[in-house]
This record gives sequence, structure tokens and C-alpha cells, in this order.
Amino acid sequence: MSFSAKVKGEVCRIGELTREEAKSELAAVMKVSGTLSLGGNKQLSFRVTTENPSIARRMFKLLKQYFNIHTKLLVKKGNSFKKNNIYMVVISEDMGVRSLLKEMGVLSSSEGIISLDYGIPMELLKNDECKKAYIRGSFLGGGSISNPEKTYHLEFVTHHEEYAEQLSKIINSYSISSKVIQRKGSYIVYIKEGEQIVDLLNIIGAHSSLLELENVRIMKEMRNNVNRLVNCETANLSKTVNAAIRQVESIKLIQNEIGLQRLPKNLREIAELRLMYPDESLKELGDLLSPPVGKSGVNHRLRRIEKIADELRKEGL
Repeated sequence: MSFSAKVKGEVCRIGELTREEAKSELAAVMKVSGTLSLGGNKQLSFRVTTENPSIARRMFKLLKQYFNIHTKLLVKKGNSFKKNNIYMVVISEDMGVRSLLKEMGVLSSSEGIISLDYGIPMELLKNDECKKAYIRGSFLGGGSISNPEKTYHLEFVTHHEEYAEQLSKIINSYSISSKVIQRKGSYIVYIKEGEQIVDLLNIIGAHSSLLELENVRIMKEMRNNVNRLVNCETANLSKTVNAAIRQVESIKLIQNEIGLQRLPKNLREIAELRLMYPDESLKELGDLLSPPVGKSGVNHRLRRIEKIADELRKEGL
């Protein structure tokens, strides 16, 4: 089961809604994934199609419990490329589809003319719980979330720019920075920040999925921190080794060209120690001197030695 299906399955188990919350959730599902049909004798029918049986069952239950509508629930096999069944929740004229769609804000009528409403009616967002229910319904109807092990990405697929912009604005009222893009013939409301996806899962009530995502985020952050530390240590070690090789080469050059006895005592001492202990750190070399010298002091002396070696190289050109 995909992570997206897990989240939707969890959300579909949320109970104890008020009628207004159920209305907001259903309205969002119907607006995002519903299809309106006009049959013979101008008979309207409306269906919501989904591959997720939990969503179909939830719609069937909410419509029956809060609106006393006994919908048809149809199942058909997917095509040869998909093994999943297709579930259709169908509401017909004799079930009161017209009045339901008007109440849900899917249809609007003016001077006897019925038309589709592509916006989000404010009456469905009358309080915080209704707003959350509407976002939840939009996710059930057209949302998806990537496996957090791979990437952080949550999106809502919609068919109209006006709807996408309004939905994004509702989501962003919770201090989330969702954005809208066009993809082929659809408009996508998306979130890519892991922390903000966690916030949205909290809004729609997917608390177990939220904890799972948080665990993944913590593990990924720990792995990244370990990798950064290892890379840093590797870089530092490589830098130290290269510096030591360079120092030894410079000291040997001085030894061959003029002899170490020509160096000042403090430089000769550190040069001899570096030849004896090519793998020791600057601090360890400093501890071997009498009296001991700090890391910066050792580094200063070795730099002076390298400068002398550079001058000898130039003279030899």
C-alpha cells in the first residue's frame, strides 16, 4: 500500500462529524472528483469515481447518515494496465441530486438557469472545523502524497484555476506556503516542505501518518548530519595529510640543499620532529617540544620552513 493510500485510509476513519463538517468534506470531494451527466428527459446524475474503496464507503456513509441519500455504489474492473477496481458513487435525479448539488455548491441557479460553480462557497468554511473538513475532502478527492523516504511532496489536483487559487488560499491561512502550477490540463496545489506537509496532515486529521512521516524526517536528518560530519572529518584528514607531506618535502629539500643545521634552533627542532613523526598532528608535534608549543606556534614555524624551501626552489630555477 502506498503512503498516499495509507493517509487516505486513516482520514476515512475519522468519525463524529457535525452535519456542517460532513457537508464541507463531501462538497470538496464532489467538486474535485465528481462528474455531472445529463440523460434522457434532462435527468441529472452525478458520480464520484475513485480507486480507493475507503473513500467510496465514506461518501456512501456520510450521504446516508447526514443527508438521508441512499446512493448507488458501483464497482467495475480497471483496464488491463491497472489491477485496481474502480468504485463509483452515483446520485441520480430520484435521489434528489439537484438539491444536493446546490447545497454542496456544485451547482448554482440564476433566473432558472442552472450552471456549474467552480468556486468555493464561503458558507462551507464558516468555522475552523469546516475549513479543515473542506481541505480533507479536497485531499480525498484529488490529493496525493509521495513516499517520504524518497521525497517530500504533497499535492491537490484540480481542474480549474479559480478553484486551485481559492484552495491554496484556504490552506495558506494555516501558515502553510502552498503554490499553484499548471500541469497539462490541470491546476496543481502543491507543498514541498517536509515540516509544512506535517502541518497539513495534522489539519486533515492524519495523525498516525504524521508521526510516521516525522520519524522518517528525523532518520533522514540524522543520516544527513552523520554524512556531513564524515565528509567534514574526511576533508580535514585529507587536508592534514597533504599539509604533512608538503612539510616533509620542504624539510628534505632544505636538508639536501643547505642542511638543517643552517636553520634557527626553533625551526630546526620542529623540522627534525616532523621528519621523525610525519603522521603526527600539529598539536602532538608541539607537545613533543621542550617546552611544549601550541598548535598555532607549530604551524607558524612550519610555514616559515615552507617559505625558506620556496625561496630555495626559486633560486634553483
